[in-house]
Amino acid sequence: MDKEIKFHDDYYYYDIVRKNIKKYRRIAGITQQELADRVGVSMHYISQIESANPNKYFTLVVIGRIADALGIDIRLLFEN
Repeated sequence: MDKEIKFHDDYYYYDIVRKNIKKYRRIAGITQQELADRVGVSMHYISQIESANPNKYFTLVVIGRIADALGIDIRLLFEN
């Protein structure tokens, strides 16, 4: 018998990433503005990523840049 695959909704994955970005930014002791400057995006964009609004989408490239700016392995941003 085939095992049924259960998928999470899109918001589930964005929520994990956004919470981890905020967590690791705070651990690094930097502001949203400092992170934005390092990544090359606006502070408003970082604020939108970290907000709980599920309508704010971001690309894998931006996530990679954020991980680089925070000095962490990108995989940490996907840990639940």
